Amino acid sequence: MSVSITTHDACVDFPIFDAKTRSLKKAFLGKAGGAIDRTSSDVVIVEALRDITMNLKDGDRVGLVGHNGAGKSTLLRLLSGIYEPTRGSAQVRGRVAPVFDLGVGMDPEISGYENIIIRGLFLGQTRKQMLAKMDEIADFTELGDYLDMPLRTYSTGMRVRVAMGVVTSIDPEILLLDEGIGAVDAEFMKKARIRLQELVKRSGILVFASHSNEFLAQLCDRAMWIDHGRIRQEGGIEEVVRAYEGDDAGDHVATILKELERDAGVEPAERPRDGSGE
Repeated sequence: MSVSITTHDACVDFPIFDAKTRSLKKAFLGKAGGAIDRTSSDVVIVEALRDITMNLKDGDRVGLVGHNGAGKSTLLRLLSGIYEPTRGSAQVRGRVAPVFDLGVGMDPEISGYENIIIRGLFLGQTRKQMLAKMDEIADFTELGDYLDMPLRTYSTGMRVRVAMGVVTSIDPEILLLDEGIGAVDAEFMKKARIRLQELVKRSGILVFASHSNEFLAQLCDRAMWIDHGRIRQEGGIEEVVRAYEGDDAGDHVATILKELERDAGVEPAERPRDGSGE
């Protein structure tokens, strides 16, 4: 069975009961990203996603851009099956690995080694599979004897190392990734990004929500701009980022893409640089 994601006019609504005050209504409007409608005197409807239509197939690498609360994370949760569409349809074929919160599926009272297994089970792996990957994951985290200690003794950055080690060890058919990996040192982040790139190569479909244009350019080949719960624009990464953030951001993405092409041995389209024709 080939992997695919197909949605047609998919909507996700959240009813908020007893939301009678204007301040509460305003708070939800600011956080939810979608529109708000009042169906009765007691029920406020937050329209978190509206009319989402997308068709993704094996090999697609899509980045989601948009302001906080625009609906990116809600869309990932729709695609993972956490949310059902209120209206419209959403059909996902393939084994999904949802990576939304690196801390989900981890227990502060047990050791790092035990958390590696639990986190792997949360992502659909078996205990046997996680035991086979244990040494490799432990080496990646560089935490040494700390892995024998309870997770509550770890710093935030150490917890991210454990979670990242597990996440990047799996082989998903569909990878739904919500960026949340800023709490580690720069040197380890370089190492983590290399592993994430390898993970993406092993994935059938990637949908990646991120505020890092550099990261999007490295992992994705096209983008969607989510705005107030709708797909406002989709296309190439440079095109979408330019529309969303302006020309400076678009130029920056263009530079990143050229550097990636050069590093991969692909000749850039624009040349020669000096315009001389030589």
